[in-house]
Amino acid sequence: MSDKITFTLHELVWELDHAADQHLREHFDITGSQFIFLATLLDVEPTDMTGLAHCLGTSKAAVSKRVPAFVEAGWISTSTPPGPGRRVLLELTPTARDLVARAGRALDDNLARLVAASRAQGIDLDALNADLNTLVALMRQNGASS
Repeated sequence: MSDKITFTLHELVWELDHAADQHLREHFDITGSQFIFLATLLDVEPTDMTGLAHCLGTSKAAVSKRVPAFVEAGWISTSTPPGPGRRVLLELTPTARDLVARAGRALDDNLARLVAASRAQGIDLDALNADLNTLVALMRQNGASS
């Protein structure tokens, strides 16, 4: 545990990500990274690789490198719309939609249990969330390097 809030926030996010990854691997045979990829696509589909890369905060090359494995797993379908260019549209398959829905509910249930436990410890999650949202807004307004 640290007395520096930036490090504490980093630790919290790491612990949440680690717990989610472990749960997803054990119960859904999918990694946290794969889940984020699919859940993000669900939110923006149909989209092309550039659009998905933007939403994931990564490069188009990183997305295009991962797509074939998702297609092979039966989670993503691709299509090429008519017109100029080599644009490839990505969409989830029904199998992936079901996986994201079930896994997302399980992760939400786990977080709800954590929230209930934190309330029992006297943590005001509504105030904490409001404070964190204020910090996010300030970071976006002033830039990360300010």
